[in-house]
Amino acid sequence: MRTGGGALGANVMRFAHVLRRAGLPVGPAETMAAQRALSLVDLGNRMEARAALRGTMVHRHEHADVFDHAFSLFWRDPAAGDRARAMAALEGRPEPQPVPAAPTARRVGEALAASRPRVPPEDETPPRRDAALTVSERERLGRMDFEAMSAAEIANAKAEIRRLTLPLDRRPTRRLRPDPIGRRIDLRRTVRASLRQGGEILSLARSRRTLRAPPLVVLCDISGSMARYAPILLHFLHAVSSDRARVHAFLFGTRLSNITRQLRHRDPEIAFQLVAASVPDWSGGTRIGDALTLFNRRWGKRVLAEGATVLLITDGLDRPRADDAPDTLAAAMERLRRSSRRLIWLNPLLRWSGFEAKSKSIRAMLPHVDAFRPVHNLDSLRALVRTLSEPDAARGRA
Repeated sequence: MRTGGGALGANVMRFAHVLRRAGLPVGPAETMAAQRALSLVDLGNRMEARAALRGTMVHRHEHADVFDHAFSLFWRDPAAGDRARAMAALEGRPEPQPVPAAPTARRVGEALAASRPRVPPEDETPPRRDAALTVSERERLGRMDFEAMSAAEIANAKAEIRRLTLPLDRRPTRRLRPDPIGRRIDLRRTVRASLRQGGEILSLARSRRTLRAPPLVVLCDISGSMARYAPILLHFLHAVSSDRARVHAFLFGTRLSNITRQLRHRDPEIAFQLVAASVPDWSGGTRIGDALTLFNRRWGKRVLAEGATVLLITDGLDRPRADDAPDTLAAAMERLRRSSRRLIWLNPLLRWSGFEAKSKSIRAMLPHVDAFRPVHNLDSLRALVRTLSEPDAARGRA
């Protein structure tokens, strides 16, 4: 770490730029505070300098891992690795094995690579710009199927999904709250206030119903036939969980897994690592009837309350066991519909214009849903957000 005044200030500004690229909310105030903190500690002590920067640049617990990786890569000693290998060779010890990278290491590495200035080669000619009017990249990406996207296009789609916001469709509850212009007269508060005036009623206390967003329950299929769509839809679930309260998310393939707690982590990469560690049946078979039956029995009364909206994300291709009853799926769908205010089925197979409900499982599920919509690209997700944000009177049955 340099100790010169000008060089130190420039390095702190570059370090703050790297943290911003990695997703940390570091602005000019944090940068100036970091420079003042470094002037009060011993720059020769790496631990004190790290504590000074971390205390001024990190405001959330989930950002600590990102800061630690960025600090170790940005303020590293170039000769430390060579010295460690030389000491290991002199003592006859094997070289230390590389430690697996944390989920935030890739993001920090990309931020460091993007912060380095690019020196163009001498023979590089300036790029030619095409001024022809074409469809914008964002519109093309919105219409493209998730299954046909490349790795770079999937990364851009995930960034667009993180920008989606779901407005709160608040509904009146049974609870009342004081309101001077409310429609209801609160007799208890009126009499209590009159006691302060010798029993004279000088004014009427009023109240109104409290508005609260109903719960949103998401059941997502992660079987082999949904392998291309499930990872991208998890980004949508994480974005909704971060923007809206009372969101319950479940994944099912051959079994049912509750991932609500894992998705509450604000960092998406850490959240998805926790989900991957807690779900054992990725890209396996599909038992929709068993999963919905288990959900109704174990979780229905807990999460399907106060007019919950249910999003069922699956292609409907069920592979039941041989001993299952033929009406298990239909009975589970009927109970799920009765317990929820609105049941929306999102099916990626609807991307085909000639889609027909030929499967027995699809025919058993269709009579019990309020809306049957596609979910295969960004435009379909935007349309879903608009549908969930509309008032009940404007929705109807789709």
